[in-house]
Amino acid sequence: MGGPPVKAVLRRIGRYSGQVSKSAATVRVEAKSSLPSGFLRPEYRPNVTAYRDHGRAAHATAQASAHATAAEIVGTAKPTWLRHANPLRMGLLSCSTLGLPTHMIPPPILLLRSEPMHPGISPRFLVMMLLIAFPHVLLADSPQTQPKPQEHQTSDKLSVTEGQVTVNGEALKYKATAGPLVIKDEAGKAKAQMFFIAYEKQPADEAARRPITFVFNGGPGAAAVWLHLGTAGPKRIALNENGDAPAPPYHLEETPNTWLAATDLVFIDPVSTGYSRAADGEKPEQFFGVEEDIRSVGEFIRLYVTRNERWLSPKFLAGESYGTTRAAGLSQHLLESEGISLNGIILISSVLNFQTISFGGGNELPYALYLPSYTAIAHYHKKLPPNLQNADITKTLADAEQFALHDYLTALAAGSALPAADRKTIAAKLAAFTGLPQAYVEKSDLRIDPSAFRKELLADERKVIGRFDARVAGYNPDPLGESADYDPSLPPYLAAYSATINDYVRRTLKYDSDLQYEVLTGRVQPWNFGRSGGGYLDVATNLQDAMMKSPQMKVLFANGTADLATPYLAARYTIRHMNLSETLRANARQNLYEGGHMIYHYHPSLEKLGTDVRAFIQGAVPIQPPATTQPATAPAKSG
Repeated sequence: MGGPPVKAVLRRIGRYSGQVSKSAATVRVEAKSSLPSGFLRPEYRPNVTAYRDHGRAAHATAQASAHATAAEIVGTAKPTWLRHANPLRMGLLSCSTLGLPTHMIPPPILLLRSEPMHPGISPRFLVMMLLIAFPHVLLADSPQTQPKPQEHQTSDKLSVTEGQVTVNGEALKYKATAGPLVIKDEAGKAKAQMFFIAYEKQPADEAARRPITFVFNGGPGAAAVWLHLGTAGPKRIALNENGDAPAPPYHLEETPNTWLAATDLVFIDPVSTGYSRAADGEKPEQFFGVEEDIRSVGEFIRLYVTRNERWLSPKFLAGESYGTTRAAGLSQHLLESEGISLNGIILISSVLNFQTISFGGGNELPYALYLPSYTAIAHYHKKLPPNLQNADITKTLADAEQFALHDYLTALAAGSALPAADRKTIAAKLAAFTGLPQAYVEKSDLRIDPSAFRKELLADERKVIGRFDARVAGYNPDPLGESADYDPSLPPYLAAYSATINDYVRRTLKYDSDLQYEVLTGRVQPWNFGRSGGGYLDVATNLQDAMMKSPQMKVLFANGTADLATPYLAARYTIRHMNLSETLRANARQNLYEGGHMIYHYHPSLEKLGTDVRAFIQGAVPIQPPATTQPATAPAKSG
């Protein structure tokens, strides 16, 4: 029977003892969260304590196990048991200022326990028993069975395929490119490999003049798969009629509203998302922060534009959620550091000024800015009083906005100085616009955060509504709790996107990798939010600066009315408080859509968004003169 020699097995055991210590140390480091104010949603805070406790326990176990070297195991002790611990599956931990929940899953840990060896058992016999009992453990990385890891590539290995999609009854042919683009420093040392998927309309005779849009999602920790397979790419996940995630198995279908009809597309996975990873020997943490992230994605864009000769193409950015934060920062960075001027930016479910969504710490603003979203959601679930429920929804929302930004915000600012009679009046109006009992509103001191609203709106049905899409409701296992325990609008979609992207890149795009495709990951935590004035990150000033220095640049804000992560009035408030001239202010506009954070899940909103984005891109590109051609012969010399 073939197999590695005893020494190879001993080296394997030794490596495992080292990996235990390394894995536990990673857990311990990741447990030290440096979260800014408002970062962690209340319902997730208990999980931080549990997560740190797990980290301490794993660290203690690892220290004890790592002391047993390979020689000690074989020469003086015998293992009485050998097993893989299950991955430490943590609770839902917020991984962004938006509270995006992800699973923190450290690598498996091999635990060893030893006792004195019986004198009649030889080391060779022990090793043979280990080989027979645990071949999958001891031989897992032998040269005969384990392929070379792909995690630290130092060159670009791209897969190029062709496809087509039907748009307006006509076939649109395209070239798809999938693979890593290696980011290097000026000395030529690899820093990271950033995975991307690009689509270029064919034939590409005028590629240098065709618009190109760089697309990414948010998190931090989200891959670009959400916008890619949700709305913008030539294929999308097939969802149920109302936008609900179907039961598996999932499948993709053509996207007749694909943005590819108006622009070439490049979907970028930031470092540690998707298949993107830091290069061998490089610390991933150098990419985990507001400025760090902007620099790495900006370098990707510069390098892509250079290698693909797209410097003269009209250029756009498109981001969702924290991706809008990245896009706003990039608009200034690309112009000032890379010499790239943008024609336009598409901001879906945006957050630029984090004061508008950060509850607590004496910040009253979010309570007012969330109110119209509560009204839209209560209207969807038919919880408003008849005079508001039966009225035109546009007028109802306008009334809610007026109340929120005037009487309600004034009452919150008054604090304990608010007269009792006025408090009663405000409570009654607040109850009407939220669909909540007035007694509950008064008990909450007129301040209702999204988590409380999610739990209370359908409390009589023992249901909790979603945070990313409040139209979705699920069973509430803890009706007496103060806040919602989970988000019923996220896990079903997470599974659908994970399954379809893993199949699509291999089966259709012909790109192979054994890495886990990180759809939504906690690898990027803790995130460095840097120094922000007033305690809140605000990149609206970056966007404002870019709009002043590139006065031709257009900005489209797209928001869902049932989004409790980034409410639409918060985006409108941010736009109104940017210091711009009337001419520049006209370059930014906001469109509202029925639906949640991922507004494209609801099919009518998917169609409207596709139409709006294509029109926006076409309107932001100036009419270009026809391409000049070089004369067949050199002109005659004069004189």
